[in-house]
Amino acid sequence: MAEDVSKKRLGRGLAALIGEIDQPSTAEAKPAVSADRFVPIEHVSRNPRNPRRSFDPADLEDLSRSIRQHGIVQPVMVRTAEAGRYEIIAGERRWRAAQMAGLVQIPVIVRDVDDRTALEIAIVENVQRADLNALEEAQGYEQLIALYGYTQNDLGEVIGKSRSHVANSLRLLKLPDEVRTMLAEGALSAGHARAIVSTSDPVGLARLIADRGLSVRDAERLAQKDADQAGKPAGLETKSAGHADSKDADTLALERSLSDVLGLKIELVHKGQGGQMRIDYKSLEQLDELCRLLGEKQ
Repeated sequence: MAEDVSKKRLGRGLAALIGEIDQPSTAEAKPAVSADRFVPIEHVSRNPRNPRRSFDPADLEDLSRSIRQHGIVQPVMVRTAEAGRYEIIAGERRWRAAQMAGLVQIPVIVRDVDDRTALEIAIVENVQRADLNALEEAQGYEQLIALYGYTQNDLGEVIGKSRSHVANSLRLLKLPDEVRTMLAEGALSAGHARAIVSTSDPVGLARLIADRGLSVRDAERLAQKDADQAGKPAGLETKSAGHADSKDADTLALERSLSDVLGLKIELVHKGQGGQMRIDYKSLEQLDELCRLLGEKQ
């Protein structure tokens, strides 16, 4: 019970911890959070669980030049790792740029939090600042689910996003390695990747999209063509045989749209003026989330 209450309060709690620690470093900027202390830069290390893996060299060089001129305006958030040493919670980009600038010490604010909260803060801070690429974001969500048993609904509350946003992000982890690499490197957008994630040949379609510079709408049309040829709606893993062949494009598109919103497989079966909607779930957790979305009393 205490854990459930804690999760519901995470959004506000993390926002209070994060504050405004990542305002632009300019001569006129004023620190929104004062540093607790200055520490030798070699006593600070990165967080190995930080979901962010990609740092643009040109961006780091720009920030490094600013730091040489103005210093680090906003402190790095850290936690105590061992005697005299600290692990970054938020602000790895500033720490990297400070190393490039040759700083001997950096300003820090110390928040002694557990592994889970440190990971939550790292994800929230990066998502709010749009610093994570779509794949890093999905991997961060996967970490919280795997390590701490979060549901997609919990994550939505923590990061201030909808449950469907979380579900659609996690779908990207189903992509083959080559497509995930293209996504991480920016050759494909998240919209492109979501469109082709459940197609019969996502690698081939990804190469085609990148080579021809196709739009997300073009990718969706390719995915729909692939689905029509396979006899099932795009975006769904499986489909009941016997229904797909007779469905029109509007029904297939609606099934795909509903599936993306709920994060579950949806099948529509028309019968005269009425019909049926089938929602498939694979676990009681998914059923519980569906009940909450539909307003059921638990």
